[in-house]
Amino acid sequence: MSNIVVRAITGVIFLIVVIGSIVLSEYSFFLLFELIILGSMYEFYTLVKKKGFNPQKIYGMVIGTLVFAANYLFANNLVDSRIFLGIIPVIISIFIIELYRKSDYAFVDIGFTVLGILYIAVPLSLSNYIIFKDNEGYNWQLLLGFFFLTWSFDTLAYAFGISFGKHRLFERISPKKSWEGFVGGAVSTLGVAFVISLFYNDLSFIQWAIVSITIAIFGTYGDLVESSFKRNIDEKDSGSILPGHGGILDRFDAVYFTLPLFYLYLQII
Repeated sequence: MSNIVVRAITGVIFLIVVIGSIVLSEYSFFLLFELIILGSMYEFYTLVKKKGFNPQKIYGMVIGTLVFAANYLFANNLVDSRIFLGIIPVIISIFIIELYRKSDYAFVDIGFTVLGILYIAVPLSLSNYIIFKDNEGYNWQLLLGFFFLTWSFDTLAYAFGISFGKHRLFERISPKKSWEGFVGGAVSTLGVAFVISLFYNDLSFIQWAIVSITIAIFGTYGDLVESSFKRNIDEKDSGSILPGHGGILDRFDAVYFTLPLFYLYLQII
């Protein structure tokens, strides 16, 4: 079976799971994102360990899930803001635990432990404030629209790049990315933004178009940052759980950059 067919099958299954979980209920949304955080952080810490460092893998993953859970409870008006006071002993405990690990790179290990939380868990936690927007209850349309644009740009940029790519976008980091793919994907995704605006009218077409351009630009940077990280460790993929796509970290690398910007944009408008 060719890589393109494997990639397509995996992509379809992936879309069904993500869309179904978001649309079904707030509980399936919660479970889905917790699993994404666990999978992404596991891959991130595993890659770091391959470079010879030793972040607090399990504890970091636990903190990541708790960060998302705290934001879920607060955004859903189930607790008040005092829940975030728990971050103080958590931060202190990371340093204390490191004292007992006898690491040769203690502060590097602490840094990577914290980075996994800031890079993955914190951005994804902002999805709670999008899906529980303005105390309106559970409203999945904005978040799903965001993901449709993200997936559309990724797919269309790949298609244009494969078909017409000649001028490398950032060859030192990602030899396969091209300007043709970026421009073709960005312009085509504007069409997707128009279609989304017909169904998800919380935002106008112009507003969805601004979101699509933001995704094109900063999603590409998110992809390049993760590619740079993997290249530094001499790894092609972050994992193999998604055949044809790599790992969970690979699949959501753009989201870690663009989801916070989408949340910020919603606050501005």
